[in-house]
Amino acid sequence: SVAEHTLRTALLGFVLAEMEGADAARTAVLCLFHDVAETRTGDIPRMGKEYVQAAPAVNVTADQVRDLPAEAAAAVAGAVDEYEAQESIEARLAHDADRLECLVQAREYQVQGYEQVTPWIESSRADLRSVTAKRLAAACLEVSPGDWWRGFLDQRWHSTGE
Repeated sequence: SVAEHTLRTALLGFVLAEMEGADAARTAVLCLFHDVAETRTGDIPRMGKEYVQAAPAVNVTADQVRDLPAEAAAAVAGAVDEYEAQESIEARLAHDADRLECLVQAREYQVQGYEQVTPWIESSRADLRSVTAKRLAAACLEVSPGDWWRGFLDQRWHSTGE
């Protein structure tokens, strides 16, 4: 879902920023608003963008926040503007978080038996820019997505005797 993607992107963005020495809170905010325009335009896949062109995200967002109090509208529009410009380290890390979350999602499908996700994984990985995001992507490809949870449960049961 969009909500799941957005939350996981914000969490990944926060972690990436912490690991890269950037402003983690700002990165998480950019992640929260990075796809807000898609609530109006839909998520047009790369193949579709050759045939359909959505309005720029900053224009869509300006329309979306039009009736908000000025301070809130400026904050949301500013976050989208910053993300789209890709000039700050936080915006670039938010982009990496978005692509990394797509890779994680594709990897989850892959271990469930869906074989057609390899191009999705490869394109997401190719879009990563930061060293940290590339390292996390490599780790995601080496470890089954559920391993961390099973390890956590095993550790908890062994330490508490449950």
